[in-house]
Amino acid sequence: MTTHLALLRGINVSGHSMIKMEVLKTTLEAIGFQNVQTYIQSGNVFIDTEEENAAAVGFKIKQEIFKVFGHEVPVVVISKGDLEACLKNNPFLKDKEVDSKKLYVAFISTTLSSNSMNDLRISQFKPDEANIDGNKIFIKYAVGAGKTRFDQKYIEKKLNVIATIRNWNTVTQLLKMYEER
Repeated sequence: MTTHLALLRGINVSGHSMIKMEVLKTTLEAIGFQNVQTYIQSGNVFIDTEEENAAAVGFKIKQEIFKVFGHEVPVVVISKGDLEACLKNNPFLKDKEVDSKKLYVAFISTTLSSNSMNDLRISQFKPDEANIDGNKIFIKYAVGAGKTRFDQKYIEKKLNVIATIRNWNTVTQLLKMYEER
């Protein structure tokens, strides 16, 4: 069995694409996923499956959500290693004075090419900062996530990828949950 963490983008936000986590859990169990566990209402779902391919798992979840709930929900599937890399590689953690409430991670559907990385760096919105690490973008917002143009929609449009963003508290909590499984 392989444990995957599916990050669903854009559910239960401002009354849009509403999905109760208990119903989602039951739905995913009905299509064969095991040990399904959700964390908060924003679409963080752990599953166990024989399928090792993360993209195949994400596609299956996306299809089932559309079939059952009628919502087109992008899904990014990550591993425990992805979360461990967040703690190890986040350059903003080197600053002991950093406000962790302003730290976020954008999880991307694919590893970014060097051209994509240059495109993003050239067009960044200061005073927000970002650092790219493979399939993750570490973000430090100057004011906060709600007051920036450097958001998930911008990242997706600029890089032509699927992205979903989690705050630093959620990232660390998800790693803790992964370790407890």
